[in-house]
Formats: sequence, structure tokens, C-alpha cells
Amino acid sequence: MEKSSLGIMEYHLLSLIWENEPLTSMQLVQLCGEAFDWKKSTTYTMLKRLQQKGFVHSERTVVTSLIDRDSVQSSESETFVANTFSGSLPGFLTAFFNGKTISDEEAEELKKLIDSYRG
Repeated sequence: MEKSSLGIMEYHLLSLIWENEPLTSMQLVQLCGEAFDWKKSTTYTMLKRLQQKGFVHSERTVVTSLIDRDSVQSSESETFVANTFSGSLPGFLTAFFNGKTISDEEAEELKKLIDSYRG
């Protein structure tokens, strides 16, 4: 995959593809019309962008993803933290939790997650 960031609507389109693949381009046009109120031309334009960025493949009108959701989410979140918080995960978490509280269960889940990634 090309190291390229997704726009929010590109991500929503890709999510629709993940949830329904493989699907025909006409099925995708119908789903996008229902979900986003897009015209056929808008769907094809957005699909072409995803193809150029290396996220999807379309052959003989069948559309499939080339990368899974977890990989995209990981890459996009790394890019966001790098660009917005100078790569500081604690900086991101501080901003994210600003004024919020979490349950004891959520705190315990986060502790376990951090421990599992400790080097």
C-alpha cells in the first residue's frame, strides 16, 4: 500500500467495501446512493481514488479491498498521532481524555493492553 492518508469519505467508502465485498461496481453505486446520497459519478470518482492509493482493486466490475481494516486503522492512527501530537502517544491520550472519565473496567483493559505491548 502506498503510504497515503485517507479522507473521511474515502474511509467510509472503504468500510462499505469491507462490509460487502466482493461486490459489483453497480452494487457499490447502489449502496453509496443509500448510505451517502451519492450519484454514480461520485461513487466512481471516489472508487478511482481508492484504486490509485492502492486500497482497492476493481476488475470486470468486481470490487475488492487490497488491505484489511486493521492495517488501515493502524496506519491512519499512527499518521494522525505523528502529525497532530508529534508522535507522542501520551500527548494524544492526554488530549483524548481531557475532562473525561473511564470506568474501572476500561482502565483495567487499557492497563492489560499496555502491558501486552511493553518491550
